[in-house]
Amino acid sequence: MVEDKNKKEYSTFELDGVEYKTILPERYKTRKKYEPVNPKLVKAFIPGTIKKVFVRKGRKVREGDNLLLLEAMKMQTYVTAQSDGKVKQINIKKDQMVSKGFVMIEME
Repeated sequence: MVEDKNKKEYSTFELDGVEYKTILPERYKTRKKYEPVNPKLVKAFIPGTIKKVFVRKGRKVREGDNLLLLEAMKMQTYVTAQSDGKVKQINIKKDQMVSKGFVMIEME
């Protein structure tokens, strides 16, 4: 951080060999840090209601297999397996409401 004579705090960063100076808002400083996607967790991408669960604990699935049916905003979406694997845990049941980011299924 660099301070100027007006007591403002500036952050500096370099881009393509050029150094820039900027003021970062408080919202940026307190933001949630980036977390890489964990392919073993099937999370709700939107709030909705579970209409059907097609798998059970211990079942082996292949990429593209339907795992569940999620209804959100009057649309029904099939949530599919992103890779081959085995179902480790199911955290949902039919007619359950889930929020965005809720871990619905865990894979091994």
